[in-house]
Amino acid sequence: MASRMNVFLTFVRHYAAQPRAWKPKGIRYGHIIYYPRHPNHVDPPIIPTKLLMVTRVKPFKGNPYWEKNILEKHLGIPRLEKGPVIVKNTPEICAMLWSVKHLVKVTPIKLPDKLPTEDDLNGTYLHENGTFYIVPKVDPARYEATDEFVNSPKKLNRNLISEKLRLKWLSYGLVYN
Repeated sequence: MASRMNVFLTFVRHYAAQPRAWKPKGIRYGHIIYYPRHPNHVDPPIIPTKLLMVTRVKPFKGNPYWEKNILEKHLGIPRLEKGPVIVKNTPEICAMLWSVKHLVKVTPIKLPDKLPTEDDLNGTYLHENGTFYIVPKVDPARYEATDEFVNSPKKLNRNLISEKLRLKWLSYGLVYN
């Protein structure tokens, strides 16, 4: 009579693995073989950004001195602050960022088509997702119109109405100024 183990082992069938061939139409990029989804598929051209925003996400403490030197001396990231630093997108800087990629977050900066002039620098804002916004200046006529509207004595706002109604309530509706 067969033991339980022999019965269990006989239930398993062993098939030889069939060798599978990869698609022969791979495109070689250096050491990487790329297999496009369609034969006439073309990747869109990549235009690299000129500037990168680098933010430190891990602490300085516990890292080797060469990584601290790259962060502090070469990239200009201060030891005690966590604010972003703007660096150029050059091969040398990218090689340094590659060696400390586990300590920093790198975000490409999307610049607008029209770069700001020296007069527009006060109205610029760099968002945390890397988008660079330029807010145009307000023309003086619009600024004066807004100021005139806010300071108009004819305008009834909530504070003025509530004050007048409170005074009327306190005077029992007899005297109204």
